[in-house]
Formats: sequence, C-alpha cells, structure tokens
Amino acid sequence: MAIDTARVEVLRKKPIDGLVFKRLVDAGVTWLRTNKDIVNALNVFPVPDGDTGTNMTLTLQAAWNEIKDLGTHNLGEMAAAVSKGALMGARGNSGVITSQILRGFSRGVHEKSVLDKEALVKAFGEARDTAYKGSSAR
Repeated sequence: MAIDTARVEVLRKKPIDGLVFKRLVDAGVTWLRTNKDIVNALNVFPVPDGDTGTNMTLTLQAAWNEIKDLGTHNLGEMAAAVSKGALMGARGNSGVITSQILRGFSRGVHEKSVLDKEALVKAFGEARDTAYKGSSAR
C-alpha cells in the first residue's frame, strides 16, 4: 500500500480538535482490539494476571461509546467525554489506570479548543501525575 504523501502533509498541518481526537481514540480502540492478545501476553501491567489487553480494550471501548455520537470540535469537551466514558467503563487494574491516564490528559486540555505543543506537554504531564497518584493511593 502506497502512502499518499500529499494527504500526509495536509493532515500534519491540520489542528487536533475534538473531532480529530475522536478519530485518534477510534484508532486506539481498533489497535487494542486487534492486539489485545499480544498485550495480554505481556502479563505485567500492573499485575501479572493475563487480562491487561482485554481490560484496556473494554475500558477504551467504553470511552469510545461515550463519544461515538458526539460531534463537538472542542478538544476539551471531547477529552472530558472520553475521560468520563473510560472511568465509567474501567475494567480491572489496567482499565482503572488507563482511565486515570485519560482523566489526567483531559485535565491538561480542558480549556483548549485545539491541541498545541504546550497543551500536549501539559496533558501528558497531567496524565502521568494522575495515574501515579491513583496507583499510589492503593
């Protein structure tokens, strides 16, 4: 399959708004669904119980279900809905940690309509911090 370099350049210049973020979540669900057995075989996150990929897939699927009919262009609104769906649908330890990562990311972009590099750095930091705080509270 040939890569359409002209399309790639157009996409590189397109801002990441709520609808683009929605497409990224959909891609993440698809990747996890396709590769959940590989992730299950890793069997290490956060405990060796063999269902990490399954639980992460179910959690991200719940996030997708929350946003699948949402049409907002606002990144902060879309990220908040992703976070809510992941929290409500979190399964197992790995699902809870995944939901915490998404919650932190959402906090980092809550006032942003589109993602810029500063917001991305902040969102990744919030995601990390939220996940660590949640896992150390156990």
